[in-house]
Amino acid sequence: MTQNGFWHQHSLINLKKIKNRIKKNEGYINTPYYDQLGYRTIGYGHLIKKNEDFLEKKKYSEKYLGEIFENDFNKTIYDFKKNYANKGFKKNVQEVLIEMIFQLGINKTTKFKKFNKYLIEKKPHLAAMEMLNSLWYLQTPKRVELLINILLNHKNDKRKK
Repeated sequence: MTQNGFWHQHSLINLKKIKNRIKKNEGYINTPYYDQLGYRTIGYGHLIKKNEDFLEKKKYSEKYLGEIFENDFNKTIYDFKKNYANKGFKKNVQEVLIEMIFQLGINKTTKFKKFNKYLIEKKPHLAAMEMLNSLWYLQTPKRVELLINILLNHKNDKRKK
């Protein structure tokens, strides 16, 4: 995917960097599995939909699952643009929102009412507190902490790239 139009107008988000971070945070499994919430998942965190037919013990190719990841990521970018592109957020805030949408989906991301309100009000520390005060944090604390560091623009993420 090339960086065009929208991204040139808005602080040039590095989509490749975001994709790589999402892949690292999601992990990769080439057979269907149940995530920590009991949802069938495959590849880089792809939630298997009811109309998708993945065989339980079959190993799927990295190329095929990579294409599914690209489709999921493109949908994430579409949802981000539709819901957040006109808000004038800084690059780090956009990155956090994109990763949240990928992990949680757009519906759950927009339900973080106070979080979204604080982002619009340019109060990232209060937005970060909302992230900490969530069921999401209890489910994936390391990931939320990483995103909080990005949101607060801390450069001290010691995890290897």
